[in-house]
Amino acid sequence: MRALAPLLAFLLREKQLRQNLGAFAKFLAVIAGTVALFSASFRMIMLVVEGREYSWTTSLYWTLTVMSTLGFGDITFHTDVGRLFSIVVLLTGLVMFVIVLPFAFIRYFYAPWLEAQIRLRVPRECPSTVEGHVIFCRYDTIARGLIERLKSLSIPYIVIEGDVTAAGALHSEGVSVVHGEFDSRATYAALRAEKARLVFANLDDASNTNATLTVREHAPALPVAALADSDDAADVLELSGATNVLPLKRRLGEHLAARVDAGHIRAHVVGRFKDLVIAELPVHNTGLSGKAIRETSLRKLTGMNIVAYWDAGVLHPAHADAVLGPYSIAIVVGTEEQLTLLDSLFVIYEPNENPVVVIGGGRVGMAAARALRERDVAVHIVERSDAIRGLDAVADEVFVGDAADRDILMAAGLGRAPSVVVTTNDDATNIFLAIFCRRLNPDVRIVSRITHERNLEAIHRAGADSVLSYSSLGVKSLLSFLRGNELVVLEEGADIIVVPVPASLADETLADSDIRARTGLNVIAVEGAAGCVTNPAPSTRLPKGGEIVAIGSLEQREAFMREYARPQR
Repeated sequence: MRALAPLLAFLLREKQLRQNLGAFAKFLAVIAGTVALFSASFRMIMLVVEGREYSWTTSLYWTLTVMSTLGFGDITFHTDVGRLFSIVVLLTGLVMFVIVLPFAFIRYFYAPWLEAQIRLRVPRECPSTVEGHVIFCRYDTIARGLIERLKSLSIPYIVIEGDVTAAGALHSEGVSVVHGEFDSRATYAALRAEKARLVFANLDDASNTNATLTVREHAPALPVAALADSDDAADVLELSGATNVLPLKRRLGEHLAARVDAGHIRAHVVGRFKDLVIAELPVHNTGLSGKAIRETSLRKLTGMNIVAYWDAGVLHPAHADAVLGPYSIAIVVGTEEQLTLLDSLFVIYEPNENPVVVIGGGRVGMAAARALRERDVAVHIVERSDAIRGLDAVADEVFVGDAADRDILMAAGLGRAPSVVVTTNDDATNIFLAIFCRRLNPDVRIVSRITHERNLEAIHRAGADSVLSYSSLGVKSLLSFLRGNELVVLEEGADIIVVPVPASLADETLADSDIRARTGLNVIAVEGAAGCVTNPAPSTRLPKGGEIVAIGSLEQREAFMREYARPQR
């Protein structure tokens, strides 16, 4: 009863719910009028036609039993007129009581009642004990991916949702959501923004600016990360007070361009950690293809370590006897000097100086083309529409037409191109184009973007060599900002994993821990009170209370936690 009063108050306060209840009340009035009419008709037919008299109570009793199809049979008509009347009452009752009334009850009363209960359960503020949390202005693909990472790091989060129905749905799914407006100072006060770790403004450019200014009013020192769709919007967001502006479409294009093979074969730098350089080295058309990792002698020749390798989109640990396939991509770590020495090993191979083909002239495609031109790489863009401006400034030549047209792609130089970059925002189109490009040029390196991680396996099967997604880049960018590390953008499905040294491994050597063989994680650094040891030797001891920095997937991190972080007896 204590919860009934606020529930009724909520129902009466909502205009749509009041209208629903009014419609249901009108239907009940129609039923009551029909029952009254049939009761009076029953009494009159019995008296006039059959010469029997019944009370009003008995007339109501007969009408309800017939309309509800109970039909006890204790009161019946003996004439055809009475029986015809009984059929009319019965059919009317079937429609009203058996068909219409249940649906009307659910539609106009029960469903609004349940919805009101769900809405009332949606929090309007966060608990007073919450601090160090991340606030999201919207629940999108980036928020969904980052929340999974935050859970593994035991970092609390809160999502702002202005639509109470959508907030109720998220709350039912187990998402930590609060009903409020992203541009209201009261919302951030209710979310204890002054105690938060970060606010992520992941709306459109105008809304992100508004949200940033609102946060600054309530918590001037709170870090704010904001998405920016364009470079102009990035400048405005910085002026409005955003701590970290993420022009993800531009960055996605630049990271796709960094994975392009053009000119001499070289390793593609994907990030740095401390004094380590992390790079991806395609082995296609090199002497590394078909060799076991032990046989490559890269560590002996350059000092760089192969810590893992990609094969058909699957990350494999770098065991000494693992054989690199013709399209494998090795992940190597070392210093800048060692990377330069590694690249020098491949100058003996004849470079392919033909233009790189970029499919798609949107923001991602233009950013990729611009990054390639800065490397003095020739670029040909294939774009369906001729209405996009600025393509001539970032490409050597623009080909207007459908990329699914063989003649267009061949005219753009796909048959001789060292690489093709697929940048459309439709996964199905990108998968199709990967197959098509691979058929037209079996030796071309295909670099593609995807929108949904569920399509990662499919696009690798289609022939893509290197794949990145918009949402994954956003998640990795935010994680690097939260950790205070430089951004490392590995292929989809892998990341820099930081885990505490479990008690079961304290003071053990890296070789004795057998981490790589048992979990698949590839340790690239060990941090402790004495400092950070990068590219550690097998004899390196794991410090008590320290951290292990590795390259791997979330599944491999979970395997590590299951294997080593179990409670000790």
